[in-house]
Amino acid sequence: MPIPFEIEHILPKAAGGADDEENLWLSCGVCNNFKHAKTHAVDPQNNSKIRLFNPRKQSWNEHFEFGFDKSEIVGKTACGRATVIALKLNNQRAVKMRKLWISVGWFPPQD
Repeated sequence: MPIPFEIEHILPKAAGGADDEENLWLSCGVCNNFKHAKTHAVDPQNNSKIRLFNPRKQSWNEHFEFGFDKSEIVGKTACGRATVIALKLNNQRAVKMRKLWISVGWFPPQD
């Protein structure tokens, strides 16, 4: 049950994003489908509309951390929380794969 990766547009083409390298990033296909043309999502903590995480311009460690057993991603900031929800980063398939990777020592990634 591998999760295929694909090239995603950080700013979706439907929202005016280009095919320039600065707007492209490698993404899990499942997460990219959940993102679709979204650029913003609601932070569940303060109910405000927030721009989604941009991996080219923002630090993952500033906005996210791994939960207790390392299989779930937790948003630390409004941007992180909104992105976790919008991209469904803790969907059942992703968590199951992370648990498998943890069991063989492939996850979490080392800085």
